[in-house]
Amino acid sequence: MKKLLLSWPFLARGGAALALVFGTGAVQANDPQVSLYTTREPALIQPMLDAFTRDSGIKVNTVFVKDGLLERVRAEGARSPADVLMTVDIGNLVDLVDGGVTQPVKSAVLEQTLPANLRDPGGQWFALSLRDRVLYAEKDLAIDNFTYEDLADPKWKGKVCIRSGQHPYNTALVAAKIAHDGAAAAETWLRGVKANLARKAAGGDRDVARDILGGICDIGIANAYYVGQMKNAQPGTDSRKWGDAIKAIRPTFAKSASKGTHVNVSGAAVARHAPHAGNAVKLLEFLVSEPAQALYARANYEYPIRAGVALDPVLVAMGPLVVDPLPVTEIARHRKQASELIDKVGFDH
Repeated sequence: MKKLLLSWPFLARGGAALALVFGTGAVQANDPQVSLYTTREPALIQPMLDAFTRDSGIKVNTVFVKDGLLERVRAEGARSPADVLMTVDIGNLVDLVDGGVTQPVKSAVLEQTLPANLRDPGGQWFALSLRDRVLYAEKDLAIDNFTYEDLADPKWKGKVCIRSGQHPYNTALVAAKIAHDGAAAAETWLRGVKANLARKAAGGDRDVARDILGGICDIGIANAYYVGQMKNAQPGTDSRKWGDAIKAIRPTFAKSASKGTHVNVSGAAVARHAPHAGNAVKLLEFLVSEPAQALYARANYEYPIRAGVALDPVLVAMGPLVVDPLPVTEIARHRKQASELIDKVGFDH
């Protein structure tokens, strides 16, 4: 991959863009390092971290924490070396805040770049990319428009594939449905979707494409960035075959006036006891900059939070993303109710 020469004006202003960080972590301006705890596979974000180091001279120490991020940081307490906590799903971000392991940040760069619905009002977390939940459909199906409610239409009986309802991606979708239409309507819809399943709700998002290729189902719900991964995979690989078997369509909620697509986020926060809090804010500011957002879009196929960033052709082919304006914090507020509803209807059984 061709190396990009990146420039970051925030650093050039000698800290002018770096606003105040409040909390117990001390800013160590002469210690050019920052420690990142992340639940994301390091390979997915390494291009951005390498670019940050080239631009800033700050070394990023990455610690991959597959499970139990909150528990680990809590256990480490005031001695924790963590500066930045990065995860996916709004529920996980809110858990970090509620768990008391983050600190508030005030940054003009972050506040001016991110719309209010993509950051915590108190500066405790910030979204870094969007993950839209889309329809995978067999490539020859005559489908141009689709609503999430259509998944429960009896015409799709035995033709729908999806991963576990209790996976955070799907719990968030159900939570959004509750927020839009209420628990009773969400339950009716969820029972309809379950009745249409071609197989048990299990596996991963790419398995939806695999099973469409295999003739097990005709449609399913999964994240859009997997489409980019599969359609850009090496020809002849299983992933490429799965990607070539489907087309992706962005659904909307039927009763939503905005006709927007459900999105979740990846995001990050500054750790409560960050020993390099100043460098942590610099990293967050870089990750929402145009160069980093371009890398998100090109390397990970995630949708950037900045407008005007060049997208991979696979994402361009899906058309413009109109985001459901429902605040992600509202989705987080309903996720426990959504999880209970998923169990109530026996969705995963």
